[in-house]
Amino acid sequence: MNLRRPHASDLLPGPAPRLLTGLPQAAGQLLHLRSRALAQTLLSLAGVSLAAGLALEWLTTLPSEEPLSRAFVTIAFPVLAASAVGISLHSHSPDADRTASRRWWPLRTGYLLTMTALASVLMSLSVPGDPAEFGVAAMVRNTIGATGVTALFSTVLGARISWLPMFAYGGAALLVGPREPGGADALWHWLMQPGPQSGAWVSAVAAFAVGAGVHALRGPLRTDDSR
Repeated sequence: MNLRRPHASDLLPGPAPRLLTGLPQAAGQLLHLRSRALAQTLLSLAGVSLAAGLALEWLTTLPSEEPLSRAFVTIAFPVLAASAVGISLHSHSPDADRTASRRWWPLRTGYLLTMTALASVLMSLSVPGDPAEFGVAAMVRNTIGATGVTALFSTVLGARISWLPMFAYGGAALLVGPREPGGADALWHWLMQPGPQSGAWVSAVAAFAVGAGVHALRGPLRTDDSR
């Protein structure tokens, strides 16, 4: 019979099983997704995509030029999709984002990239065919750029109203109407440019890069309803 007195080292907990080591990180990711109301956001994006397809089908039956109808769809609905993503950036636990021991900026970056890619795919599916003027390329470009602008203003205005500046810019683009493709107009009037215009793509991608970078580092502005 072994009556050896237990050593202090015998009482120390051993290494956690490998199955359990990933739980804190997975729990943090799940908490981050739930705080962004992921299910509602996905439903909103699906609804916007469906509405874009129905609107395009209806507009093309009107006695007007099809390119103008497509231009309206490729501006209005990417802005709506970006608004849905922007509102979902609202944090119900801003203190956790700022005081947690683990870094939250990779989660914010991953979430924004994933939602932007999903929104772009859904928006592209709502435009049948591949017209050279205002088709899939314009839809994807405008979704990427609009989401970047919305993410940027979520750090200034808060996620709940981050869509306001992009709505104003989209409305102004529709009022100005089509401009000469390319040149300087492609840089500031990128929403209304045909899909293949490289200058418009540069502006849209730059807007997304700046917006995503600032949002990843700062997160959405803390508002009264975030407390």
